[in-house]
Amino acid sequence: MQNYLASLKLNLLNIGFASLDSKWDFDNVISPFTRMYLITSGNAYVYHNNMKFELKAGYMYLIPSNTYSRYKCNSYHEQYYISFIEEVINGLSTYNIEDFEYELKANELDQYHFKRLLEINPNRVLINNDPSVYNNKPLLFGVSEKDNDLSTSHFVESTGILKILFSRFIRDVKHKDKPNGKSEVVLENTLVYIAEHLHKDLTISELASFNNLSKDHFSRSFFEKFGIRPNKYIQSKRVERAQLLLLTTDDSLLEIAEKVGFLNISYFSKIFKKFTGRTPTHFRKEQMNV
Repeated sequence: MQNYLASLKLNLLNIGFASLDSKWDFDNVISPFTRMYLITSGNAYVYHNNMKFELKAGYMYLIPSNTYSRYKCNSYHEQYYISFIEEVINGLSTYNIEDFEYELKANELDQYHFKRLLEINPNRVLINNDPSVYNNKPLLFGVSEKDNDLSTSHFVESTGILKILFSRFIRDVKHKDKPNGKSEVVLENTLVYIAEHLHKDLTISELASFNNLSKDHFSRSFFEKFGIRPNKYIQSKRVERAQLLLLTTDDSLLEIAEKVGFLNISYFSKIFKKFTGRTPTHFRKEQMNV
């Protein structure tokens, strides 16, 4: 999948340093962007991907986009924080392609990169430490427009630092040559095909044909490769894209439903609630008005 990773784009939203106490206590946060932390003192906790992480001094942490998370500090801690949007071609996420670590021991170069990124982007500090406040459209686009204030050299340097820090969390899994290696590549290409055609009525027959496999063989191979059934994967991607549109556009529910491949609002709401526990309307109000 390296050809897709060559198209990786990382757009910086925020970078700053904060001293936080027990008021840093937020639940039910979901963001259309990635968060990264470097802890310099104290400790706190983050919950995501059904795991609990103790934020410890000298470590850095990654919270993927579109992930429900909880943030809690019992006493005090200090952190460098970064938020950014990541994507590869056709809106596909890197999290669909690679495996990631979520906690790493920070080395001296990592610490330098956090400090340097803040040094050349001093106007991207958060005013409010509530993670969910910055999910709404005006703030999302407001901070992204700050790219225009950077010099060309600082813009390129910022992008480079982001990619270096992001790369630290990617698991270095060497793909061994296998007899079915070619079919595995095609299966991975299916993720791109789904992303490109998410607004259409995708069927298992269509995806099986794309892979030159029977429906049963394709479904079985897809599950073995990605650990999820094709239909459930498609639904999850539609819901993720809908979440982003709900937070970053004024589109109606019908318009969003059509853009992500749902034939009617009723079915859209049913599947959305199945994955998020909320209706699209509730989700938009909850996340935009915190």
